[in-house]
Amino acid sequence: MDLARGLAVFGMFSVHVGPDPAVGGPVGFLLETASGRSSALFALLAGFSLVIITGRPRPRTGRAGRQAVVTVVIRAVVLLVLGYALSALGTEVNVILSYYGVLFLAVLPLYRLRAGTLALAAGAAALVLPQALYGIRTAIADGGWADAVTAHDPLALLTGTDGTLDLLFTGDYPVLTWIPFLLAGMAVARLDLGRPHTASRLALTGGALALLGYGGSWLALRLVPHARSAVAAATHRPASSPWWWSDTAGEPAGRPPPGWLLVAVPHSETTFSIVGGTGVAVAVVAGCLTVAARAPRLTRAAGPVAAVGMMALTSYVLHILALWFFDDVWYVPGVDGDGMSALTVLAAFIAATMLLATVWTRLFRRGPMEQLLHLLTRPARSVG
Repeated sequence: MDLARGLAVFGMFSVHVGPDPAVGGPVGFLLETASGRSSALFALLAGFSLVIITGRPRPRTGRAGRQAVVTVVIRAVVLLVLGYALSALGTEVNVILSYYGVLFLAVLPLYRLRAGTLALAAGAAALVLPQALYGIRTAIADGGWADAVTAHDPLALLTGTDGTLDLLFTGDYPVLTWIPFLLAGMAVARLDLGRPHTASRLALTGGALALLGYGGSWLALRLVPHARSAVAAATHRPASSPWWWSDTAGEPAGRPPPGWLLVAVPHSETTFSIVGGTGVAVAVVAGCLTVAARAPRLTRAAGPVAAVGMMALTSYVLHILALWFFDDVWYVPGVDGDGMSALTVLAAFIAATMLLATVWTRLFRRGPMEQLLHLLTRPARSVG
């Protein structure tokens, strides 16, 4: 899991400081693949972490269960505050931590469910919630009630954002449609990952979901009359654009047409996008499980990546602070002839983070931010 989490961190790095995928070639393809799907992997692993906190393989009950619930609540509040603090720095990164905090609270009541039930809940949420979000966003765009809600929202007044509406519906990672990722991660965590063939079954499941998500979108855009033309008109792109898998195809300039529900563009918040992203995330987890079980030499070689995963929150926070601090010095989005290329910047971020994480994890049990979270959740131990 640490290895998978480290890969998710590097995927996010590539989106935030890497070249534009439009550079093409193998590098462009890898960057395009990481865009959106790395955050989906992060969300799935967040669901996995929630189950670890609340009890794995069996959920904690009684006093231990209550302590675990309070621990998750405290962590959620800390992530909410930390997310807003990092957003206030004004970097170009769409900080996900505040959304994670609310997501933890949203799925916490389900932590005692079994793997099969959680998987069914994830599937149902992926089918229903994107359509609900589309309707809610349409209602927000059509009426003035959202402004009235925001004007009286304490969170909006305190943070200078759209507050609760942003977190739940209108933000970059709306809680309503990111719930399926956490539920899928919780389902994976409930499995006996040490049993033979579990990794291979997860790989097959992930591949099938990816095929269903991206292949289904490709097929639906061609079978549903006028779908592609409507999306092309909304995004001002040619009808041949890859809306079935890539965010290089653009997004609607105004209100998305109903045909937008058929795309699988990362962050499009559609059923196809969620199913495909979940499939990729599950496949990555399966690959990391296979490496850990069957390739000890490769596991040791990937030790620095796993070290980053052990202190993923610290790595995420530090890279945003670095972008804020060095932005005017040498960070240039894309490849700019007047400064360092974004690919060089990305390599520097990855190398520095692996070095720091490797040294730190050899000296300390937890990363700085992880230790802070641990200390802040200590009051949960006093819960009776």
